[in-house]
Formats: sequence, C-alpha cells, structure tokens
Amino acid sequence: MELKRVVVTGLGAITPLGITVSEYWNGLVNGVSGAAPITRFDASKFKTQFACEVKGYDPEQYFERKEARKMDLFTQFAVIAADQAVKDANLEDESLDKDRIGVIWGSGIGGLRTFQEECVNFANGDGTPRFNPFFIPKMIADISAGHISIKYGFRGPNFVTVSACASATNALIDSFNYIRLGMVDIVMSGGSEAAVTEAGVGGFNALKALSERNSSPETASRPFDNDRDGFVLGEGAAAIVLEEYEHAKARGAKIYAEIIGGGMSADAYHITAPHPEGLGALNVMKNALKDAGIKPEQVDYINVHGTSTPLGDVGEAKAIEAVFGDHAYNLNISSTKSMTGHLLGAAGAIEAVASILAIQNGIVPPTINHFTDDEQFNPKLNFTFNKAQKREVNIALSNTFGFGGHNTSVIFKKFSE
Repeated sequence: MELKRVVVTGLGAITPLGITVSEYWNGLVNGVSGAAPITRFDASKFKTQFACEVKGYDPEQYFERKEARKMDLFTQFAVIAADQAVKDANLEDESLDKDRIGVIWGSGIGGLRTFQEECVNFANGDGTPRFNPFFIPKMIADISAGHISIKYGFRGPNFVTVSACASATNALIDSFNYIRLGMVDIVMSGGSEAAVTEAGVGGFNALKALSERNSSPETASRPFDNDRDGFVLGEGAAAIVLEEYEHAKARGAKIYAEIIGGGMSADAYHITAPHPEGLGALNVMKNALKDAGIKPEQVDYINVHGTSTPLGDVGEAKAIEAVFGDHAYNLNISSTKSMTGHLLGAAGAIEAVASILAIQNGIVPPTINHFTDDEQFNPKLNFTFNKAQKREVNIALSNTFGFGGHNTSVIFKKFSE
C-alpha cells in the first residue's frame, strides 16, 4: 500500500507570547519571555509565584457568556486556536466532505480548574452534593475535540490523546497516520492546556519540578544553563491542519510544510525522571528518522523538549549526540520553552508551529536566558543561545517527552512538489 503525502494547510495559536500565530512567532524570534507573576489566583504562599499565562484574556471577546460558562479554560483555548486554523485553511468551504474531516487533539490534564472548583465547593458545603450539571463535560479531556467537531460539523475520527507532555505530538502522529493511510482527507490537530491553578502549581511544586526563581520570573526558564532549577508552567493552545497532499492541491490550499515522519518510544524507567542516558529520547528520534526515510545529516533544526530541569536537559543532549554523531554540531538546537514556559500537553502543538515557521521563514528561534555554561553540555552543540539565527531550514524535528516515560518526535520538511 502506497502511503499518501501529508501537508500542513492551516495554523492557529493562543500562547503566553500572543493570541495569534503572527504574535506568537514575533515573540519567539525576538526572544520575549512570557513569564510573569501569576494573576489567576493569589500565589503569595506558593513556592512558585509566577507562570507563563495568556495575557489579557477575556473569554467574552470570543464566546457568548452562557457558552463560555460551559467550557473549561483549556477548551476555550482549544476552540480559539482551532477557529484560527479553520479560517487559515479555509475549512469553512461547504464543498468539503465533512465526513472525511477529523479532530484529533491532545491534552495532558484537561479541565483542572473545573475539577478543583467543584471539589472545593463540595468540601466547603454541608455534604449535600450540589454539583454544576456541566462539571463532567467541562472537565473531561476529550471534550475539547468534541467542541471543535460540533462547531464545524467535522464528522471524521474524533478523540483526544493523553500522554502527559507528549500528548499533542501523539495527536499529530495519529493524525498523520490516519491521513497517510487514506482513512481521512483532513484532520484538525493540536493541543491545549490550562493548568495555572492552585492545584496545578501546588502539585508541581510538591514534585520539585518548577523553578522557584520568584525574584526574576522572566529569566526563570533556563534550558541548558548551569543554574536551571526547574520548568515554568505555561498555558494556551495551538492548532495544526493536516491534509492529504492531493486533496490540498485540488482545492488550491496554501501549504506551509510537509509532515514526513513521527516516532514514539518509552523510557520504561521512572514515573517522572527521564532515563539518565537519554535512552528513550535516543530511540524516539531514531524511530522518527526511520519513519521519515531520511538520514540524520538531513536534519537542520531540532526544537528540543528542553524544559529547564537539571536531569531532562542532560539526557536529551546526550541523545542528540548519540543519534546525530558529528552532524549534531552542525544542527541548530533550541528550546522555545525558555520563552513560552512548558504548556504540558499542549507543548508539542505550539512547538510544532514554531518548527513549521522556522522552515518557512529561515529563522531559528533562540533559547533565551543563557547566562552560565554547564560543563555537562558539549560546547560544540549550538543551542541558539539568546538570539535567533538565520539559516535555511529544510527539515526540522520536534521532541516532546512526558511523565510516565512517554517520548514523541515529529519531523517537518520544506514543501516541494
């Protein structure tokens, strides 16, 4: 069976750097930090008092008040990003066969704020179970894909992948496979997350996963820096329209890039810590390269998982050197989490958008907040520190790894007929 080609025909994003794709990209290439003191709740008693929130968000700019009250913030973000991508890809065209358009989304946590609020309200009551009738449909992770499907009448495959921080990349890989196997023509894919809540910050603090650099939030996310002390929690969403190439060509769709491969692997090591030698990261990149049918030396840019944790950054850098050999020193490597923070289950989506735009614009966004070299990293590796670099990017690989040892890599290529 001949596999079909799959291309990207639409993008959408609502992020800590801006509420459109162009604002997001402008923030990335200019090295803007999205971190600031938390506004969603009083964090004064928390070990970490800052995050990368979506700035100035007002749901009533996007939804009727009654409609917004039926959706958790992570679903609101999903619908907003998807709407941008629908318009960008012209999926409102009534001639499209909606039975062959799917929605495959990713979210690691889902409606955390809704769950937290309902449980707190019950605990503060007299024991009488007074729950919002929308509690369950607001909380469950799959409702994000459901809302997108309902809004646009997309009647193809519809589900959400959950693999912690690898969720959105798993969604992209599933979407890619459904299309190249001929099961659908188009999939709205991506991911969303909104975990900047008391439970989210408190939970990650208890794991000692978050940076506690409260005196300087904007410099707290420091991937590959000697003084990194944990990740910065982010929120938002990104949407990516994947489409079968001949279908896109026939309708004259704009094509951003081609998706050519995806890889998955497991660390099989620990529930939160990565494999110390980066074994899972090594395997997943090898699997993605094999799936794409390309050699390591063909890759120009890696958007790394790079969360700014002491262990994770080291393991991923070791894996890159093991997979790419001497070519590792010709690559541009960067962690855009240094600017956006870590969007958990949505990370793979916004970082896929960054990879696609790096290909289209010939610019590699930087890893900001580098102050002190860490001797654990080979100085020959180009982490694109502090300033974006111009270079032709024909092929970009994006890594996302999640608690539980879930590893995913996806590869995009500059489009040519």
